[in-house]
Amino acid sequence: MARIRSGPVRGDASARTALAAWLPLLPSLAAALVLAVGMGFGRFAFTGMYPLMVRDGLLSVSAGSLAASANYAGYLAGALAMTRSPERAAPFLCRVALLGTAACLLALALPAAPGFFIAVRFLAGVFSAIALIAASVWLFHLPGQAHSAPLLFSGVGAGILLSAELIAAGNAAGWHSPVLWSALCAGSAVLALPAWPHFGASRAPQPPPSPNAPGHAGYPAARTGDPGPWPLVASYGLAGFGYIVTATYLPLFVRDALGHIDPVHIWAAFGLGAAPSCFFWHALHNRLGTRRALALNLLVQAVGVILPALSQAAPSYLASALLVGGTFVGTVTIAMPAAKRMAHAVRFNLLAAMTAAYGVGQIAGPLVSNALMAHAQSFAGPLAAATVALLASTAACFL
Repeated sequence: MARIRSGPVRGDASARTALAAWLPLLPSLAAALVLAVGMGFGRFAFTGMYPLMVRDGLLSVSAGSLAASANYAGYLAGALAMTRSPERAAPFLCRVALLGTAACLLALALPAAPGFFIAVRFLAGVFSAIALIAASVWLFHLPGQAHSAPLLFSGVGAGILLSAELIAAGNAAGWHSPVLWSALCAGSAVLALPAWPHFGASRAPQPPPSPNAPGHAGYPAARTGDPGPWPLVASYGLAGFGYIVTATYLPLFVRDALGHIDPVHIWAAFGLGAAPSCFFWHALHNRLGTRRALALNLLVQAVGVILPALSQAAPSYLASALLVGGTFVGTVTIAMPAAKRMAHAVRFNLLAAMTAAYGVGQIAGPLVSNALMAHAQSFAGPLAAATVALLASTAACFL
């Protein structure tokens, strides 16, 4: 009898051990799903859909650039509005972001003039900012979750990867843009469902440990080599300009270079590089400090941005997607904890200033790109301008 009972007992113990190991990760996974929906689907799915909407005659290249800039303007507006939001509202705002993003995705399936698409993209940008900030506030104010920044931000890359592959599958099936937007809405709902119960009223945010406390797991220890607050703001703003050209136009400028391969798969590689990179850059930040880790991150990103201007071969496009995708969320993973750590040293809201600078860079990127493309009919100019911005961002780390 002892032998008969020992199997189930050991099995039950193993199951309890596995469950105990997973339970602490559930809040982080829920917050990551908010970013997968709000950022990966709501914000960056447009990058994969952009060339298809141009193909279907729903947008011109210039109107698409305006829609992209409107989205980043909405992100800036939403981020600035969130600076006045109380911490206790974070769970409710996570749900608002999930619902609002799904509604925007569905609205883009409607037949309408370009001005309507531009307006919807602005609203989608607002909801993506709400998603990022509300999920971060909610997670980092839960006891024992401040160390979860890499898992949280990996949701962005996972959302990009999933939405891109959904677009590629729908495109292969012959779906046009309205049907694809409806499918993206459905996909965002599927991701939102397991996250939704975590944002009930039962878990109110609590004050986090001080970021300056010794051994605080969420942020690296202060280092004398860190940049000052204003150089960090400048570097972060230039980084926003530098990555956004690739993040807006990548499938568009590779669409005629891959033969029978859907260029959206290149955009999926962007997300594939982004998802695990947060853990790498977080570890490197702990090891090297803000200045050196951020400078290395931006240099690698600059190489990835300029590659398609140097070679129009498929391996260059793939390498660009992996390098830029593998660094742009890493920039956030490095810069935002550093800003939170040094916020006490300035008289203004450093996190708000960082968000505003990044938002301005993202708004300017598509507008400058549109002007340069209109002049030269080539993406080489925008990519060169983005690379210069990233090199300037790297230099700002050492001011």
